[in-house]
Amino acid sequence: MRTTRIFHTVESHTEGMPTRVVTGGVGTLPGATMAERRRWFIDNSDHLRQLLMFEPRGHSAMSGAILQPPTRPDADWGVLFIEVSGCLPMCGHGTIGVASVLVETGMVEVIEPVTTIRLDTPAGLVVAEVATSDGAAESVTIRNVASFVDRLDAKVDVPGWGAITYDLAYGGNFYAILDAGQLGLRVDVARKGELLDAGLAIMAAINEHDRPVHPENPEIDVCHHVQLVDPDSDARRSRHAMAIHPGWFDRSPCGTGTSARMAQLHARGELPLDTDFVNESLIGSRFVGRLVGESTVGKVPAVIPTVTGRAWVTGTAQYFLDPSDPFPRGFLL
Repeated sequence: MRTTRIFHTVESHTEGMPTRVVTGGVGTLPGATMAERRRWFIDNSDHLRQLLMFEPRGHSAMSGAILQPPTRPDADWGVLFIEVSGCLPMCGHGTIGVASVLVETGMVEVIEPVTTIRLDTPAGLVVAEVATSDGAAESVTIRNVASFVDRLDAKVDVPGWGAITYDLAYGGNFYAILDAGQLGLRVDVARKGELLDAGLAIMAAINEHDRPVHPENPEIDVCHHVQLVDPDSDARRSRHAMAIHPGWFDRSPCGTGTSARMAQLHARGELPLDTDFVNESLIGSRFVGRLVGESTVGKVPAVIPTVTGRAWVTGTAQYFLDPSDPFPRGFLL
């Protein structure tokens, strides 16, 4: 056996969505903040993301996180989120997975019944409270970054689908949110092909005609997520299919998407503070969200969301790169 690189990982899934937590083999990335480290990684080491997320080591819906020393004194760990679509500023299901892995591997001091972990992410500080029992993580509640609505009742002409009305909100990433009923669709695995085609077409149209830009971080300037909401959903319980660039569904209910959805509902006067909100994924898994305060992002009114979910450790692994491997960056079909 020969290899030029060895990567150590702890494998997990959060409500059905994988998080491959890279614990060794990358080293400390340059940058004074996690946002700077993210930019450096994108410019200089994106081949590592491709190697670990793409086939044959990953798959078309793979997601992961690279652990880093924190860049700020009030954080326990730094996290760089990676997936097939790129390096995310923030990932809710990934944060729940990372927090569970940190507890169950003993990489943080475990305090029962709640272990608090402060994570330095490219989107800002995220606090995870892990409900623990006998050293195991039973659930994780994350206090996410401030979330806000960018636009309501916006319209975009989508080839093949016509004029579509949507809202756009931010919960760590930008999300277009719309009722799937206006497309003649229901959120059903049996219609996943149509849902994905519609989501990708809407995403492309928004980015072409009215690309969003974060008011404080201009590097966050794309919509790579479309939340297609089932017509039977309301402000207490919602079911959706989350279409993600370049062409896959989130298996989990999506933590940053849940945050964006709650910001949208709050802006519409439908979801007050301190009220539970159940968000359900395409495969039926659930997160429980809650808005615990108000804030601003730049001059934009915002809310502070929490999201609670579960993650399970599924194994550990070491990944190699043989110098003769014909796919050093992996591949996607």
